[in-house]
Amino acid sequence: MATLQETCLLITDGKHGDCQNEEASGFYFISCKDVKDGWIDYSGARQITEKDYLDTDKRTQLEPNDILITNSGTIGRMVLVNDVPETSRTTFQKSVAIIKPNLQKVFPQWLFYSLLANRPTLISWAGGTAQKNLLLRDLRAFDINISPFPTQEKIAAILSAYDDLIENNLRRIKILEEMAQNLYREWFVKFRFPGHQKVKMVNSPLGKIPEGWEVAEFDKMADLSRQSVNPQEKPEKIFVHFSIPSFDTGQLPTLEKGAEIKSLKFYVPEECVLLSKLNPRIRRVWLPDPPDGYTAITSTEFLVLVPKAPFGREFLYSVCMTPKFTDTLAGFAGGTSTSHQRVKPEDVLRLKLPIPDAKILGPFDKIVSPMVSLSSSLRRRNQNLRQTRDLLLPKLISGELDVSELDITIPEANA
Repeated sequence: MATLQETCLLITDGKHGDCQNEEASGFYFISCKDVKDGWIDYSGARQITEKDYLDTDKRTQLEPNDILITNSGTIGRMVLVNDVPETSRTTFQKSVAIIKPNLQKVFPQWLFYSLLANRPTLISWAGGTAQKNLLLRDLRAFDINISPFPTQEKIAAILSAYDDLIENNLRRIKILEEMAQNLYREWFVKFRFPGHQKVKMVNSPLGKIPEGWEVAEFDKMADLSRQSVNPQEKPEKIFVHFSIPSFDTGQLPTLEKGAEIKSLKFYVPEECVLLSKLNPRIRRVWLPDPPDGYTAITSTEFLVLVPKAPFGREFLYSVCMTPKFTDTLAGFAGGTSTSHQRVKPEDVLRLKLPIPDAKILGPFDKIVSPMVSLSSSLRRRNQNLRQTRDLLLPKLISGELDVSELDITIPEANA
């Protein structure tokens, strides 16, 4: 048994202050929202000046094999930092803490999984009334039961095999989503759809659009579903609960049975799109895909958008995913602080957009639907992999499953 401080070279948090933004600088200033379970989401991360990065990096010194943990707000999301180009250009705010393992004492992957297994305890240590915080002194004093080095390596090899499969699937999902977005952008933003050469461009309130298109409000594409669930209702069937925490961790929502619903929720009908109204500068758009026979519900922080014919949900999803849509939505947001800003449902429905000629929607859906279907399949596969890994995790770390005598190929740690 040893404390984290005894097994690590550095345990500290990020900058207690702000940095100057610089778009496309390539120097990242991440916060707890960018730290998912097992990965860093750079898609919405702030980029800052090189000067501010170099100044902040003196404190954080992020390197491969370091462990990041969110220590403010949402406690306990963790990532083992990989050797990728962004790592050497990343620093972070005080809502993220860094744990730099001493490679002479612990295998980095094993320490990461050990902390993951102890996450409930770490979360319980967080204090605070308005916002939970895990203090550095408590993190440094946290006790870890150190396994022999060869055992550490074998445990890490078993668990990382699952995470490698998950990461590979995430890469495939990202590629599929980028392909769909690129097609949407080509056809409906740049107006280079099949046969566009024969279509005249005409004036509109939003600029030049193809002849036959129109400018209309978003409610021409979608209805808003508000079929509520009684807060005291306990569904007999297993249900799927879509929530912002599920979205932000990059995981599918949990499946529950007969659980008490403690606050207002909405039913999620088939073929809909979920759009977050909370802090709209962070793009949260979800194509729910619950298993057959499951009742699906969502928190009221999501708007339930049901496409109107002839628009399909893949097209509606693509519209909501565009940066211009997100920026326009953010302009309607109200609230006392950025993190608590919300968009009113009626403001979403009144957004003005170019509405395409219906005859090109079918070919678009025909191309994009298989991509969406494969993405959903890969997400379900990842859910199963995570569940299996999470069942093994506490048993391996506690020693309940003894692997010391197993012949296991040991992967090299990130260099």
